[in-house]
Amino acid sequence: MSEITSPGDLGTSLAAELPFLRRYARALTGQQESGDRYALATLETIVAGPASVGACSSTKLGLFSVFHKIWSTSGALIEGVSDTDQLLEARAQWRLADLPHNTREALLLRSIEGFDFSAIAEIMDISHNEAEELFERARHQMGEAVLGNILIIEDEGIIAMDLKSIVTDMGHTVTDVARTKDEAIAKGRANVPDLILSDIQLADKSSGIDAVNALLEELGDRPVIFITAYPERLLTGERPEPAFLITKPYSEEQVTAAVSQAMFFATTEEMAELV
Repeated sequence: MSEITSPGDLGTSLAAELPFLRRYARALTGQQESGDRYALATLETIVAGPASVGACSSTKLGLFSVFHKIWSTSGALIEGVSDTDQLLEARAQWRLADLPHNTREALLLRSIEGFDFSAIAEIMDISHNEAEELFERARHQMGEAVLGNILIIEDEGIIAMDLKSIVTDMGHTVTDVARTKDEAIAKGRANVPDLILSDIQLADKSSGIDAVNALLEELGDRPVIFITAYPERLLTGERPEPAFLITKPYSEEQVTAAVSQAMFFATTEEMAELV
């Protein structure tokens, strides 16, 4: 049972955990707007019935558990989510038709949010063994679904090499590695990537966010994954935010899950444009 004893305590605890729910929701849906709609629906449900959180072993698990119930029972369609978002989700579910229900959720809860299998089992109301099995199946099958070209924007040589090794082992091709904003723009123009994997703070004190925005303006929309030691600074809800965000220090599992998910939704969006 949660140790929250008052509405004030609950509100404070929820506020501390909300940025991470929003990160998970956007990674799950592939869209900031639709992810935030689900997060808002979760908060509204908790406000209406605080006991739904208190029944769990921690506020964070309660928050994610309520979200999961809404996500599972809504058929991934709630008020305020656009027709485009609905179509993308439908395409995503079609591509994952051979995977058991909840595999993608288990993958992201484990790899991106760092929950252990006992916590995932509590969130999803399944057994520990089921949570582990769902994760393993998604990790192997989803990683093979889509391959592409990736530009890495990272000023630390060791980290850049590590990221390159991880995505190359997944089967992707690294088009180039850039250390500064200007270098990233030049290399992105010369060899257009399918996905951009970028640090926030670059070698010459330039911004990875500025580099990515400049590339997207010139090359058009494409999936982006940001890496930062302070994810809560980008998860305020005050401005457009990345759908895919990895926290430093990262694990190989986090990188592979985020890359697979980002590439996955990129291909479903391309399919939607053809309809």
